[in-house]
Amino acid sequence: MMLGTGTVNVIKAEIGNPIRRPTTNSCCPSLLARQHRCTSTRSSYRYTMNTLALLSCFCLLVNPRVSTGFAPASKLSARDVRSQVSFPDRIRYAGESQLWSANEAVNGDILISGLDTKETPSSNNITGEIIATNDPSAATQQPQSTESLPQSQAEEEAKPSFPLVLWRFSRPHTLIGSALAIPSISLLAAPTYKAFFTTRTLVALAYAAVPSLLMNLYITGLNQITDVEIDKINKPYLPIAKGDLKKSTAIGVVLAAVVVSLIMSVCNPVLSTSGLQVALWGSFVLGTVYSLPPFRLKRHPLLAAFCIVAVRGTIINAGFYSHALSAAFSSTKEAAAGFGVLHCLLNDWKCAFSSLFFGVFGIVIALMKDVPDADGDRIFDIKSFTVRIGQKRVFRTMKNLLVALFGVSGGALMKWATMSPTLGATTRRGLTGLGCLLAGYFTYKEAKDVNPEDSGEVYDYYMQLWKLFYLSYLALPLVK
Repeated sequence: MMLGTGTVNVIKAEIGNPIRRPTTNSCCPSLLARQHRCTSTRSSYRYTMNTLALLSCFCLLVNPRVSTGFAPASKLSARDVRSQVSFPDRIRYAGESQLWSANEAVNGDILISGLDTKETPSSNNITGEIIATNDPSAATQQPQSTESLPQSQAEEEAKPSFPLVLWRFSRPHTLIGSALAIPSISLLAAPTYKAFFTTRTLVALAYAAVPSLLMNLYITGLNQITDVEIDKINKPYLPIAKGDLKKSTAIGVVLAAVVVSLIMSVCNPVLSTSGLQVALWGSFVLGTVYSLPPFRLKRHPLLAAFCIVAVRGTIINAGFYSHALSAAFSSTKEAAAGFGVLHCLLNDWKCAFSSLFFGVFGIVIALMKDVPDADGDRIFDIKSFTVRIGQKRVFRTMKNLLVALFGVSGGALMKWATMSPTLGATTRRGLTGLGCLLAGYFTYKEAKDVNPEDSGEVYDYYMQLWKLFYLSYLALPLVK
């Protein structure tokens, strides 16, 4: 076959294998020289770049201090993650969504970020690392001093004050319920409304209120301390779960509260009555076994319901009723000794009525509280009724139970009003009965628009029930 005026030269390599190459026209030596120089230059360039790339990859692979600006989803520390992944995996982490904190990076680390986010961790780069992002203008070395931390300073300034954190830690809606219960029960126990407004009564009331509120703080605080991981799912706004309150500080607060409360229950020979002791020590024991391992009765729905009904029903209502009779309305020591908790429950219809009414209301609040907490309870194996039988069934059952409670109580008070000997008693009981019926209608009506599987809607409805709980205690003295 003719190749024009060119020929075919056989060039033997050093290993002896022949390679056929078409030569250029022999009559153009200058063209041959230029092509040879270009070919040599390209070959040298490729060889140099490939060598540099291989050397770079080798350096990165053998250097354990290569990190990314983003952390994987696991909870391993930054150093653990770096030491357990290969180079391609390290680069891939730059697409994750969580930042490694600045204190987990060390001098000389290479932070690779910005693959899928507009933000860079340059504000956290306090050790002089190299920051690589998709933004060319940001891919420069930006050493910063530890004195310039505007983000940290802003977070410190945004933190609420300790009194506000302590108020949130106390679970105010439960604290308000206890604060309203004590004077209402005392007024119910008073022989007349006028007898309530005396110095002796107010002193006995104040002496009971202080340790009772401290005990409430202990019970709600202990529950938060033992449920930190659950609250991070169910109630991330609580102080410990959110990080506003250290767990060690919370433990100190609840220990101080329970010690002062129990000391006040026994230290005064006149005001430390048997009723107050039953209320405080009973709440302490049941509140402790409800939350604290190894008992942790909240894992068992029947035992958990018993704890809440006993505290919200018998212990609080009968205990403070007995305390009011003994400390404020008894004429002698012997008479005061006769007003025990069991005596009041069995022989005083007012004490029995309040204990029964708020005991049932306590069941509703206790089980309704678990409905929006189903996700966290299921993850941490808390076998509440909601986890066992479902959110819809628990929500509807508790709603119907509360409607029935208001309906039965309202009807009984309306009938009782017609049998009252005085006009004043008839009016008070009639209005209270009408209020119960309206509360039942409100409970039923508001529940119609609530999706039991929507935690936000159920929680809002649950807080509405607490308002009815407050109003019930405010109306309780009117049934005298």
